[in-house]
Amino acid sequence: MGNERPHYYGKHGTPQKYDPTFKGPIYNRGCTDVICCVFLLLAIVGYVAVGIIAWTHGDPRKVIYPTDSRGEFCGQKGTKNEKKPFLFYFNIVKCASPLVLLEFQCPTPQVTCPHCSSFPLPAFHPFLPVKVGWDLCPKQSVPTPPNPFLLPSQICVEKCPDRYLTYLNARSSRDFEYYKQFCVPGFKNNKGVAEVLRDGDCPAVLTPSKPLARRCFPAIHAHKGVLMVGNETTYEDGHGSRKNITDLVEGAKKANGVLEARQLAMRIFEDYTVSWYWIIIGLVIAMAMSLLFIILLRFLAGIMVWVMIIMVILVLGYGIFHCYMEYSRLRGEAGSDVSLVDLGFQTDFRVYLHLRQTWLAFMIILSILEVIIILLLIFLRKRILIAIALIKEASRAVGYVMCSMLYPLVTFFLLCLCIAYWASTAVFLSTSNEAVYKIFDDGPCPLTAKTCNPETFPSSNESRLCPNARCQFAFYGGESGYHRALLGLQIFNAFMFFWLANFVLALGQVTLAGAFASYYWALRKPDDLPAFPLFSAFGRALRYHTGSLAFGALILAIVQIIRVILEYLDQRLKAAENRFAKYLMTCLKCCFWCLEKFIKFLNRNAYIMIAIYGTNFCTSARNAFFLLMRNIIRVAVLDKVTDFLFLLGKLLIVGSVGILAFFFFTHRIRIVQDTAPPLNYYWVPILTVIIGSYLIAHGFFSVYGMCVDTLFLCFLEDLERNDGSAERPYFMSSTLKKLLNKTNKKVAES
Repeated sequence: MGNERPHYYGKHGTPQKYDPTFKGPIYNRGCTDVICCVFLLLAIVGYVAVGIIAWTHGDPRKVIYPTDSRGEFCGQKGTKNEKKPFLFYFNIVKCASPLVLLEFQCPTPQVTCPHCSSFPLPAFHPFLPVKVGWDLCPKQSVPTPPNPFLLPSQICVEKCPDRYLTYLNARSSRDFEYYKQFCVPGFKNNKGVAEVLRDGDCPAVLTPSKPLARRCFPAIHAHKGVLMVGNETTYEDGHGSRKNITDLVEGAKKANGVLEARQLAMRIFEDYTVSWYWIIIGLVIAMAMSLLFIILLRFLAGIMVWVMIIMVILVLGYGIFHCYMEYSRLRGEAGSDVSLVDLGFQTDFRVYLHLRQTWLAFMIILSILEVIIILLLIFLRKRILIAIALIKEASRAVGYVMCSMLYPLVTFFLLCLCIAYWASTAVFLSTSNEAVYKIFDDGPCPLTAKTCNPETFPSSNESRLCPNARCQFAFYGGESGYHRALLGLQIFNAFMFFWLANFVLALGQVTLAGAFASYYWALRKPDDLPAFPLFSAFGRALRYHTGSLAFGALILAIVQIIRVILEYLDQRLKAAENRFAKYLMTCLKCCFWCLEKFIKFLNRNAYIMIAIYGTNFCTSARNAFFLLMRNIIRVAVLDKVTDFLFLLGKLLIVGSVGILAFFFFTHRIRIVQDTAPPLNYYWVPILTVIIGSYLIAHGFFSVYGMCVDTLFLCFLEDLERNDGSAERPYFMSSTLKKLLNKTNKKVAES
């Protein structure tokens, strides 16, 4: 036995040597992982530069204001469309889809040929008497329109149409002036009907519409189960025939769904305006209950753990009894003695419940689990008692460092800053596309489909080479190096978000670990506890260990961005039928998920070591890992016990507050029945209170969990570096010393 201990330590590292000057977190420490600190600062500078570039090139107006077919904003002040805030679609059947609310253009098909560039072209107009094509690929058989203009599919208008009109009927009536406002700007009535519709100067038909997100969509509604637009159930298609309103539904039903969602959002907003103070009261109750639960753990942790263990044993025991009763009841029944092998696989699983062999198998499995749990209790009872004692000690530590309960607010604020910067940069990057103009010509022009500048085109060489050519808006995009690098910049934006978010979380963990370690290593608690331990730990973390925190956060961010890329590739491969690729992708996703969990666990314990000893990240991670490996059974027991208590606490707090909110907002509490506000949807404040209560409870228990983990590592270090003598006394609580039969000898005894 004497030779096994050195070999054991050699396999799992060596314990910390006794240091007579060690009295808790080391104050005289140096900077660690300086190179990573420099890399983080350079990355932040680059991130700011990316943000500035994105803010310079991006235009969020593309999200707010719709654009017409020529790339001009509707309703934007200082433009010719300032008094035209709404976007009108010539062909609502083609253009009205959910993408219209997200894209900046009405979708148009692509024409690709080997002799010219690929660029978007308008769809065939559904109301034209003949099909219209484009002569942009001279060596291919594509029809040719006589007009070089890009047919507009959407224009900016002052208001949406409010009546039924067709171009054929309006042309010879007094409604033509009203109809003309939905034609292209500068339209002159000097063409025939076929030419106007062919060239896309005017829409073939107007339908009553309503504005939604600054876009005109058909005002479809149901009257007595019949779909109608305005007061009509049919509409003219512009060719003298009538069609059913259902033809418009496919183009506009999603838009009407968004309209209903908008009305739902307004009602939810109204509910928040009348119930917000009651929601705050519910969240305050959740905060008070979370704090009370942590205080009660100091006195009731042992009772709660043992009650849980006894309940598990009783439940398994009842399961064994029930299986035996069913097994006995089926004795003698016809068909109950058929074996599972003879029966084979059945899709109706209830068939198996009529077999005695099924209940016998259940009884054997439950009996094995019962025996295993009882044996674990017999052999691990002392470790369970140690876990309970550490949980109680964590409650005392939190009580002495009470300001630690407020630190999650700091973490929350910093994470909000990271999220806001990432989201705004992503929006500006995604709106960095510029209006691209192409050369259009109905003749044999060699410059067709080339990029042009509409301001300089009349005086350029291109206009002299092709006199009939026009420089017209084609699409939003870009052909510069910046636009080609947009995808890489978006990936860098996501990577920096992960890195900074993980850094903020690491800063919180090191700060809390330093504060709670100061409590554990105080020999006379709380007299030897330093003043403002939380602020001191925060200062040490930023001053000395920014590089170490950046190193740990960088490793985790790399794994997370790889997981994001794998998810993206998995979405792209879903349409593929390659089973091997799908299997490989599933394996990679599983492996990186496990790797992320392991790195989070390792980082958490490494940060505790950094807070205590001030060593660099790699050294701290190695020492923490070997320390836990030397006490792997204690780690497993403590982890499962604390996980259960936190789960029980969250369920208790969220369930209690949620039930209270349900009875209050549904007017079921007679005492305050008249106080509860009238609501459109009572589930709105209830869900808000439940989600908020969970986040509050999670914030409190994250602090408590960090306290337990820190005290646990300190406890293991205490056992290895001290022996209870006057020179090397134990720093653990009297309860832990009693459980381990440890004592601190007095000076006279030593």
